[in-house]
Amino acid sequence: MSIKRSERRNARRLGVTEHGIVTARIRPGYQVTLIDLSPGGALVEADRRLLPGSAVELQIQASDRQATMRGSVARCSVAHVRPASISYRGAIVFDRHMPWFADGGGYDLPFGGDATPLGI
Repeated sequence: MSIKRSERRNARRLGVTEHGIVTARIRPGYQVTLIDLSPGGALVEADRRLLPGSAVELQIQASDRQATMRGSVARCSVAHVRPASISYRGAIVFDRHMPWFADGGGYDLPFGGDATPLGI
């Protein structure tokens, strides 16, 4: 018996080779690996567990720009178990849409107020 699930995604995700992010951190500075990114959220992998429901700030940097996106952790699960470490995969839902998608992919999102660039 198969269960048919409806697609809840409102936007296309950009994968590892598409999003152009050089570094990503969860404040206060924990390094994360960005798995995919959309205007409304991100899927990240980290060495630390993300508590579902908690507020987070995702600091992202591409070669030509940077931003801090506030949001909340929607879910988190164990991604890999290794002899000396565990890594977790968590989904972050942004409080506001990320403006970088106006550059391509058909998303027309204004910058004003949607994200706070670092350094401003």
